[in-house]
Amino acid sequence: MQKYDIIVVGMGPSSIFLAYEMVKLDKTKKVLLIDQGKRVENRICPIEKTGTCTKCKPFCNITSGFSGAGAFSDGKLSLYNKEDDDFYVGGELHHYVGVENTKKLIDYADQIYLDFGADKNLEGTKYKEEVSEIKKKAQKEGLTLIDIPIRHLGTEKAHELYKKLEKYLEDNGIDMMFETVVDDLIIEDGHVKGVKVQKSSEFIKQAEENKNLETIYGNNVIIAVGRKGANWLVDMCTKHNIATQAGVVDIGVRYELPDEVMKNINKYMYEGKFIGRPGPFGDKVRTFCQNPSGFVSSEVYDHNLTLVNGHSYKDRKSTNTNLAILVSHRFNHPFDKPIDYGRNVAKNLNELGGGNVLVQRLGDIYRGKRTWEKELNNNGVVPTLKSAVPGDITFAIGYRTMTDIMQFIRALDKVVEGFANPENLLYAPEIKFYSNKVTIDENFETNIKGLYSIGDGGGMTRGLMMASASGVQMARILANKE
Repeated sequence: MQKYDIIVVGMGPSSIFLAYEMVKLDKTKKVLLIDQGKRVENRICPIEKTGTCTKCKPFCNITSGFSGAGAFSDGKLSLYNKEDDDFYVGGELHHYVGVENTKKLIDYADQIYLDFGADKNLEGTKYKEEVSEIKKKAQKEGLTLIDIPIRHLGTEKAHELYKKLEKYLEDNGIDMMFETVVDDLIIEDGHVKGVKVQKSSEFIKQAEENKNLETIYGNNVIIAVGRKGANWLVDMCTKHNIATQAGVVDIGVRYELPDEVMKNINKYMYEGKFIGRPGPFGDKVRTFCQNPSGFVSSEVYDHNLTLVNGHSYKDRKSTNTNLAILVSHRFNHPFDKPIDYGRNVAKNLNELGGGNVLVQRLGDIYRGKRTWEKELNNNGVVPTLKSAVPGDITFAIGYRTMTDIMQFIRALDKVVEGFANPENLLYAPEIKFYSNKVTIDENFETNIKGLYSIGDGGGMTRGLMMASASGVQMARILANKE
């Protein structure tokens, strides 16, 4: 019988940093990390060679495996300003441990990244006066600009860094099961007892009644599944009566435009985080994951949904900047299934694109028409995602969401001239799935004894750095647990 002190479901940053800190604090505890994906060095996306998404089976190499989905986007670590008395990006870790303790955790996690090879240069720290002027212009248009220091790993450099962390954990006695699906949690009398797993290669082949499951017991089970595991987490919460609160789904587009338009934002901040609440609905709309001289990418999630994302490399450059424009949606009684809503939007967009990401020129949306391949080929902004299919995203994105996006683009155009140029490109769907927020206490424990939730999937964090910090704190809690 296999038994561990700590079992962690998922191998994203929160899981990795939990394991790292356990090595530092208590080498006597047996720790197991489980992920349905591959080792980081084996996570290779075929689209680089084929030009099209091959929908890797059984799971997408971009979204699954050691270091998680976020590390394979552009590898940005969002820090904080010392004078800040709150956190405006990255999630809600500070709601559980306090602002000052969160700052200390981020400093600690940042030093680990530096120790394993992160770039020492910080973006967004040198041009305070210039950024202040952009902030003032944004405020006039009803937009808030969040400027915080950013450490950019770069997509390819992040692979190298996480490979070093992977080796460090293995060398220090952390057990890892790759290409393994956690099929179920074992919960008895309100206490977690372990997990049931099977190999990823058998996951699709086997019928429900013929599953060949292995039982692994653990005193503590930590859910650290990230956004990729949101569907699974919803199922687990429903099945085992794990307490949750109403969640959010972020629905939007990946926006691509020339570097020249974004040159000041790119230079002064590297990533400008703009937030607005445009009329008539007043929904929260934000920019996210800005990639100067970057590349638009696609990735596959559960139920074979193809979503759009963005990469930014250290050494490989394009002449375009891409960023997400996301609208946050909350739903009230009687509908409480934000993931299902987002999934249906993505499914309809995928069907319009023949299973691929859709792309449309902004000017064609103004004119109320779809984009055709001939028009895209002659467009001034050349798409960096070659597999994207020209079409009409307004057929599948709801009126409210699309109105929010268009109003936000018009407002930002008055801050960044050229942001609303008709030749700029919108790719869809870009959707950030979070499960209904798992209800946890100050020790990150759910209503099931011994079962904990950290990272992005359960709604605590949104981004690499705060997810990493949550893992460090989780390890410290477990190390002190009797």
